Amino acid sequence: MDARLSSVQIQPPKYGKLITVISIDGGGIRGIIPGVILAALESELQKLDGEDVRLADYFDVMAGTSTGGLITAMLSAPDENGRPLFAAKDIVPFYVKNGPQIFPQPSGILAWASTITKALTGPRYDGKFLYKLIRDLLGNTKLHQTLTSVAIPTFDIKKLQPTIFSTYQIPRRPEIDALLSDICISTSAAPTYFPSYYFKNNDEEFNLIDGGIAANNPTLVAIREVTKEIMKENPDFAAMDPLDYGRYLVISLGAGSNRHEKKYDAKTASKWGLISWLFENNLVPYWIFMAKLARI
Repeated sequence: MDARLSSVQIQPPKYGKLITVISIDGGGIRGIIPGVILAALESELQKLDGEDVRLADYFDVMAGTSTGGLITAMLSAPDENGRPLFAAKDIVPFYVKNGPQIFPQPSGILAWASTITKALTGPRYDGKFLYKLIRDLLGNTKLHQTLTSVAIPTFDIKKLQPTIFSTYQIPRRPEIDALLSDICISTSAAPTYFPSYYFKNNDEEFNLIDGGIAANNPTLVAIREVTKEIMKENPDFAAMDPLDYGRYLVISLGAGSNRHEKKYDAKTASKWGLISWLFENNLVPYWIFMAKLARI
């Protein structure tokens, strides 16, 4: 993309030939992985358009779930000068510095017992450090203030349905114009890892957990949100086939996986009972969460 006006006045190409989307999956501390890729991408764009450009200058919509939602907010929230709060190169140092406090690990010979006990009786982490960190970082910034459009999924356990915090929906649903800090804490509230999160905005109550329950990969959420909006505003797009995905430039970033391929086979698994299925596949947190939902 060529520089327009100046390197700090580039705007997402909302009315160009492509709808540009960046999507960042959930994954906890593995947010370091998309952080590395985003830093490399922004560095290449700076070679073209100057060192002051940021990723928010290039994308019509940025979407993120859980740790991806936090990264989305970091890249799109404004600082005191009206520019993105974080450069992409700052994401990995942020995780390296704060990760040990966000996810403190028990030590000692009985550390494993402490981990299991916490998993069975409540959240593994109390979230206090994470909450303070996010609130200090984002302050009073609200959803409508992001420098480009964003979409951050959460799941409401009282309504038993997803809640998507989308800048596109604010005119129709002003109650979702919440503090970015509340949105980021909510989308990061992974069952059994962090407490569920409650807040109230414009007299609307939210009882939220990790957006990964709704869409761990928020790419389709982002495409849906931006497509509905742009088709209303841009006749050229509205006249085209809505299934023509050649109109989109999408960068979808995962956060890796801690699973090991070829770890099990059918012969081994055929002998498993309930305990083996839970512990061999690390499904304890999932089944605890589903059991809790069943009692709602």
